[in-house]
This record gives sequence, C-alpha cells and structure tokens, in this order.
Amino acid sequence: QVHLVESGGGLVQAGGSLRLTCVVTGRTVDSFAIAWFRQAPEKEREMIAGITWSGGDTIYADSVKGRFTMSRDDAKKTVYLQMINLEPEDTAVYYCNYGGLRGYWGQGTQVTVSS
Repeated sequence: QVHLVESGGGLVQAGGSLRLTCVVTGRTVDSFAIAWFRQAPEKEREMIAGITWSGGDTIYADSVKGRFTMSRDDAKKTVYLQMINLEPEDTAVYYCNYGGLRGYWGQGTQVTVSS
C-alpha cells in the first residue's frame, strides 16, 4: 500500500510562485512512475509532470514546460513541483500520483492564481 499526501497549494497572484510537496509512504517499486496531475473546473484531469521512481528524465506537459520543475528527495521519499510565472489558467486542484491512472492518488491541493 502506498499513501500520498500533497501540500503547498494556495492563492497567488499571476506571475507568482508556489512549491507543492508530495510525501510518499509505503513500499515503492522502481519501475513505477510518480507524477503530478491537475484538474481545473469542468476540465479533465491532465498529467503535467512525471518521472519513473528509479529516476531518469522528467517529462512535462507543453502547458507548463519552462515554468514548472519536478524534483525529488529520495531520502525523504518526497517529490516537489516548483511552479513559477503562474497564470490564471494554472488554477486547478493538483494531485500527486504513483503507479499510473489505476495507481495511488493523494487528496489533492488547491492552487488558485488570480489575475
């Protein structure tokens, strides 16, 4: 069983920054991926950044490339999503995911960007 807890969301003005944190507990498998998703009101959930648990290249959605950076602290089993130059279109609930769409999800953290 894997448990994910996100934090770090909040209200920020356009152009501002936030850092989201996802703490992972439980037994992880190197071949599985860990990713950040988001879901805006009346929109489908979309993956915005992801990496396999064992490491490798991080992939980003075009909408966040160059503004969002995913990183990890293996010792703490924690992943981060640094977000800069936030735009109102980034307003969404952000979720941490492990193991793909049928894997494990955190409870989500709300990010609201005001114009």
